Amino acid sequence: IEGIDVDTAQAIAEKLGLELQIDDMDFDAALLSVQQGKADIAMAGITVTDERMAVMSFSDSYATGVQVVIVKEGSDVTLDNLGEKMIGTQRGTTGYIYTSDDYGDDHVTAYDNGASAVQALINGQVDCVVIDSAPAEAFVAANAGLTILDTEYANEDYAIGMAKDNTALQEALNKALAELKADGTIQSIIDKYISAK
Repeated sequence: IEGIDVDTAQAIAEKLGLELQIDDMDFDAALLSVQQGKADIAMAGITVTDERMAVMSFSDSYATGVQVVIVKEGSDVTLDNLGEKMIGTQRGTTGYIYTSDDYGDDHVTAYDNGASAVQALINGQVDCVVIDSAPAEAFVAANAGLTILDTEYANEDYAIGMAKDNTALQEALNKALAELKADGTIQSIIDKYISAK
């Protein structure tokens, strides 16, 4: 398991003198695990939304995410005609929330993970996939015949999710994040995974 979330979590744990234990799970399960007290924090490119704030608390933002659209090369899909297409997403993600809000559930198929959504695109079951830019780039690199639309679908800030009203943890995380931003650690982690555009 690697990525911006994991490296940032490790840096925070070291800063707080704690040991990081990572449980890899589906996105929805990660959100539920902090709400139910099974995990202390959830970090999975989680965007702060009003619905999520009703059931959990969040740290300050540590990174900005970009939602993009993966299509087959030569496809006629554009941001303007997405509402007429079948869209694949990962269940529980903001890509799913945004597209189902924008175009209705009939136009969106949710999959357990990004790889399944991309496979559905390759198989012709959906016309495009809306997903975070980092995994999108990896999927396109690994699958010939796929490309990413030039225009971004959405920009969002990522934060760490935790149990509702856990103010002590929230304060500790925000203090650690502020220090890691100030000394350049967070930026170096982001640069490691995201090539400058």
